[in-house]
Amino acid sequence: MQNVTDRISNPFGMRPPCQYECVPGGSCAVFGYGDANADFHVIGDHPGAHGGRETSIPFTGTEVGERLQPVLNNVGLLEEAYSDEPAIRNLFMSYLHMCCLPEGQAPTPAEYADMERFFDAEIRAIAAHILLPVGEKATEHVFWEFTAQAGKHGFDGGTPDMGALHAEEIKGRGFLVIPVRDPREWEPGDGEQLTARLNSILTSDYQQTVDLGRFMPDDDPYEVR
Repeated sequence: MQNVTDRISNPFGMRPPCQYECVPGGSCAVFGYGDANADFHVIGDHPGAHGGRETSIPFTGTEVGERLQPVLNNVGLLEEAYSDEPAIRNLFMSYLHMCCLPEGQAPTPAEYADMERFFDAEIRAIAAHILLPVGEKATEHVFWEFTAQAGKHGFDGGTPDMGALHAEEIKGRGFLVIPVRDPREWEPGDGEQLTARLNSILTSDYQQTVDLGRFMPDDDPYEVR
């Protein structure tokens, strides 16, 4: 099953109720960006944390992008590193909360909850095989919504260890989850560890599909993500 869109930015025409311009005269949101049929989906927190206010593209224009982009380039998911308009291969990038807020302000719990329907619709439309939540907030959400291991890893009021989770493979409900420590907190070796994990996945049979042919009137297979 494939999506019928070749739009790179905001491929599904999301219209969230954002109120604040990212830059004067600009958009009020940093929309999802990349291949709408991608196998890999990198998920960040919000523009104020992970970048894109000036560029309108997730994970650009900040220290986060400067560290994460070379890893994605090394494994072939980006055609170049250190770009404010990266050419993407088999990759989609988006934020849990896509709206811009006043400089230095993080979303409130109510604001995250209000944007959840847009994030949920987009993640299910992309239907990637591999989810890469970046930072504790995005990882917490992905663990609660798409795995059964949130409590096991400290997301039930405990203290999650993002260093221990970084670049590990966590089997989720229909997804393989690879948590990524916030690049602003990377220690020596974190980039290399993530590169090795992604290369290992890319050389494996990572695609998870389900054959729904048994529900069809003939004997032909009908596989979906």
